[in-house]
Amino acid sequence: MRLPLTRLARTRLVATACAALALTLLPSQGHSQNVMNLLNSLGGGGNAGGILGAVTGGGGAAQGDDLISMLSRSVDSIDEPREAQIGRQLAAVLLGSKPLHPDMALQRYVNQLGRWISLQSERPHLPWTFVVLDDPGYNAFAAPGGYVFVTKGLIDRCADEAELAGILAHEIIHVTAKHHLHAMRKTAQSGLLTQLVASQIKTNAVGNMVASQFLALGRNLYARGLDQTDEYDADRSGVALATRAGFDPYGLVAVLQQLRTATPDNPMFSLALATHPPAQTRLDQLELAMGKNLDAFTGAAPITVAQRLSNGAPSTAAAPAAKTATPPAAAPARKPPPPKKKEKKAS
Repeated sequence: MRLPLTRLARTRLVATACAALALTLLPSQGHSQNVMNLLNSLGGGGNAGGILGAVTGGGGAAQGDDLISMLSRSVDSIDEPREAQIGRQLAAVLLGSKPLHPDMALQRYVNQLGRWISLQSERPHLPWTFVVLDDPGYNAFAAPGGYVFVTKGLIDRCADEAELAGILAHEIIHVTAKHHLHAMRKTAQSGLLTQLVASQIKTNAVGNMVASQFLALGRNLYARGLDQTDEYDADRSGVALATRAGFDPYGLVAVLQQLRTATPDNPMFSLALATHPPAQTRLDQLELAMGKNLDAFTGAAPITVAQRLSNGAPSTAAAPAAKTATPPAAAPARKPPPPKKKEKKAS
């Protein structure tokens, strides 16, 4: 959505006021280790076996019936504890496919950056967890309840922190808008998943079979991607969220410009391209939504991820808030508006 002008006027005040609290609100190294321990237990140390008990809960057919009911009901009726439970189960699906990256400093940094951005979202109270997967591909994923995953390959290809912030903000919007829950409900309402799970319940072969159906649902969800309308929404609202957090609003634009040059046969980008609308279409949608409304929030010198890590990750949140408190400059050449806009200016 387009960031209202009244909110634009308040952005610097919000970012500056929050900067003083950022260091105390962001997770400490001990918190990051707890996050790693939690995710390792979910993934069973690199496999999805740990999810089986979480899905069935040892409750037999009653749990299977509850799973079907949960997938078929209105998303609004799924409370946050159940949403978090679903998120943990889908997180295990992702961890079953790719291991965690072993660099604890990088994990801690991404957690701090993501938590700072999530504090500016509509659901700051969720137990947000940000994780780097040890994968050279260019991908990011989210799961209900506040789980966000990015690959090491994606981080390596971010020219600066604003680009990574734009990606994280995009995934945060998927969570706050419950896009995955809506997609799961649509699949359940199609009747296919319900029939499969129900057939297993009738044969009393619940347990691992129900868990297997949930795992299949999760894998299918991440393989096919979300609806295009959800992706456009996450782009528009993600740009607004990254701006509220104090980052250059054109960070996500730069990411999409990079995706636009990628070819579908490039294995590093194949999944991202297959599960999202064409990058040029996304750029066009963003140009219409942004216009020049956010140009006043550009102009700060870019900070790379490597620089941030070398300076110590705990300062991640304070820096963007501080830089937005200075008088804005014109939009920098490194992050121009989408090319279509530039062509209009040149003509």
